[in-house]
Amino acid sequence: MNPPFDLDEHLGRRLYFDDLQPGQAWESPRRTVTEADVVQFAGLSGDYNALHTDAVFAAEHPFGQRAAHGLLTLAIASGLTTRMPVYRLMDGARLALTELRCQWRQPVFMGDTLHVELRIGEKTLSKKRPGTGRVAMHRTVKNQRGEVVVDSEWTTLMKCRTEAA
Repeated sequence: MNPPFDLDEHLGRRLYFDDLQPGQAWESPRRTVTEADVVQFAGLSGDYNALHTDAVFAAEHPFGQRAAHGLLTLAIASGLTTRMPVYRLMDGARLALTELRCQWRQPVFMGDTLHVELRIGEKTLSKKRPGTGRVAMHRTVKNQRGEVVVDSEWTTLMKCRTEAA
């Protein structure tokens, strides 16, 4: 018989800069983009571009329909990443987002279901801030057909487990 699962033991764990290895990868839960998401994002951002909010205009656009805002897709990717158990284990060790690079590969439409593939990239110890380092986290957003809609790299400043990491 297996020993009982100790939830407190797992909730007390934390991943630091030195625990992450380039090439490690995880997948997020999925989320479907809705019309409400697009309408709320337009209101929040003030971006009422006709491609996102005008069905008649969008029907005549090369996409043939309304598309979600690129920054909405990026925000959804951020939210999906925070739902990943491995990312939650970094809570308290992540100090700041220092850089973000992003390429939008394909449009996202209402009804598309997205997920994020997170992969650890290059790691660099900080010379300015002892006990910290920068971690490049590649986030690839894919739709329900497995097509890449966003390629991005989020560089995060993280605490080291030890000063000598």
